[in-house]
Amino acid sequence: MQATILRAEQNQLYTKTRRRVITRRAVVWLGQTCNLRCHFCYFLDRIDDKEHIEHPFMTIEKAKSICSTLVDHYGNNAIDIQGGEPTIYKDIAQLTRHCRNIGLLPTLITNAIPLSNERKCVELKEAGIRDLLVSIQGIGKTYDEIVGVSGAFERQMRGLENISKHGIPIRFNCVLSKPALPQLGQIAQLAIDHGARVVNFLAFNPFEDQQLSGKRSAVNVPRYTDVRGCLDPAIDALEASGIECNVRYIPICMLAPRHRKSIYNFQQLPYDLHEWDYASWSWTGRQPQRMRPLDPEPVVDLAASTYNPTAYPGALGVAAGAVRSLVHRHPQFRPGAEKAHKVISKIVDLARPGSRLGEGQDALYRANGRMRASAHCRYTYAEVCKQCAARNICDGFHGDYAAMFGSNEARPIVDLPKLDDPRYFIAEQDKVVEEEDYEWAL
Repeated sequence: MQATILRAEQNQLYTKTRRRVITRRAVVWLGQTCNLRCHFCYFLDRIDDKEHIEHPFMTIEKAKSICSTLVDHYGNNAIDIQGGEPTIYKDIAQLTRHCRNIGLLPTLITNAIPLSNERKCVELKEAGIRDLLVSIQGIGKTYDEIVGVSGAFERQMRGLENISKHGIPIRFNCVLSKPALPQLGQIAQLAIDHGARVVNFLAFNPFEDQQLSGKRSAVNVPRYTDVRGCLDPAIDALEASGIECNVRYIPICMLAPRHRKSIYNFQQLPYDLHEWDYASWSWTGRQPQRMRPLDPEPVVDLAASTYNPTAYPGALGVAAGAVRSLVHRHPQFRPGAEKAHKVISKIVDLARPGSRLGEGQDALYRANGRMRASAHCRYTYAEVCKQCAARNICDGFHGDYAAMFGSNEARPIVDLPKLDDPRYFIAEQDKVVEEEDYEWAL
């Protein structure tokens, strides 16, 4: 697919494209220390428990080591730096500068409240911050109630003013919690007013602590049909202003057909340049990399460590399992194992009808995405999903959501042939590409 450059104004450092390639962005969690208590936070128990092994921030030496590995081993060229809240990490400017110096373009995922102190914005700008992904979870008192801190929204707005004043590019994140739904239009307008390049809406699904906390209920988790009524017009407003909009982790049939191009489930996620590379994410997401007292463990390969071997057919599946087992017992064989899995992936890819060289990575990431949905999150399908043209490229209903509400909201797509390319809908979306990524992403 050829790149379609839609905008490249002289005073902007980004353009847009409809070409879809695998992301090269990484992620690191510095520690679960935060200044807020969002009720839907994946790590809320770890944030509340100061004795939890993942609560304290890691040392700057460990953070630098992880970031260097992401460049040297995984070939990442950008990174989302998370906490907790990374702007309260005392060495955040130093880490930002290190990332910039080694070719790992740094983004902070932040609530922006500490940036109400203008000096912090200046420090980040001078250190080489690429952009900020700001979590906007509501407006006014609703925001304060969602994050559990009185006056938080007012301070966040001062932070946004400082960010704009110093010319730091911004994107928005918004979790689709029940209290926030009536304010999605206002959140969209806030993005427009502050020149956000991208807005991500995330379904309130359970990961990490949320899986066990018991804090999710019909009181704070909305039905997808209720989400649709508020989200469709918000997306319309953003797109009318030229702002990229993404919706994470909901069935493809749950938004208006015009917005299917904005829905990113696990099969689509690797094609969002602002999302995380499955290979390096599989490594940084492991506990030793997220715990202050532990040294980072050896790097892992996506095929060797996180790929479901049953995706390899017949004898190839046996071979893949044997290689993975060998590496588990003898890490010194990892380089050879990586080469073996590349060969296996290429053989599998070439065996597919209409396949061609170079598609092995796409097949690998797609299989890994399916595993994340089915094994990690227990996604399920409604009976009518069997009729849906998007059945093979849609994760369906998150297992926790289905247990709470069922899956009767499913509305099968029957006006298209059966689809098997996860890029089918998202290929129609105009996505932001920063100037530093033109060479490989366009």
